[in-house]
Amino acid sequence: MKSLASLLFGGTCYLCRGAAPAESLLCPACDADLPRLCAPSCPRCALASPGGEICGRCLAHPPSYDATVAALSYRFPADVLLHALKYRGELALAPLLAGLLAARVTPVGRVDFLVPVPLSAGRLAQRGYNQATEIARPLAALSGIALAPQLCERARDTPAQTGLPWAARARNVRGAFRCPRPLAGAAIAVLDDVMTTGATLEETALALKRAGAARVVNWVLARTPPPGDG
Repeated sequence: MKSLASLLFGGTCYLCRGAAPAESLLCPACDADLPRLCAPSCPRCALASPGGEICGRCLAHPPSYDATVAALSYRFPADVLLHALKYRGELALAPLLAGLLAARVTPVGRVDFLVPVPLSAGRLAQRGYNQATEIARPLAALSGIALAPQLCERARDTPAQTGLPWAARARNVRGAFRCPRPLAGAAIAVLDDVMTTGATLEETALALKRAGAARVVNWVLARTPPPGDG
């Protein structure tokens, strides 16, 4: 049976509109252009760090999450793919993005549940889908990890983080998440599409830890470098 991507795009590369291999959304050249993260990075926040050591920021202010794995840098053409999924409803991109992340997280240690960062009820109704959940579904199938969106939910609506000054983002999402059931020592992977300041993932991890999770790791498609970096 043909994949959804093949049916929708008919063997044409999503990015350059040239020929793409069967069952693929990208041609080899565009796939090679994806800004995969391969430089040494801090294991806690996934920002560049010499020798892959924990960075000074995470040493000085340890986050509530225990690790972060990111597949791509948030720049062209990764941003094109993520914007298309998030804002234009190009759901056929989700398996491609899940595959990119699966290649990075396969060696990671024990994970009991995969939890996509939840949207507020209002934003979910407006958009019609949660992009993190759309990526998490094929990733759960690839990894064999149980998808459990019910383990974390929004406690209140918040303005979108996009467009807010970096310093305001932590305040915007403070206390925005809750866990409706005890997690009793579980190891949780939290999936999000883009990690910028880490404020949303920090609050999600804090809620999960308060519910009893023993370990929380972030699995993100793309990591945004700090302002002024590169």
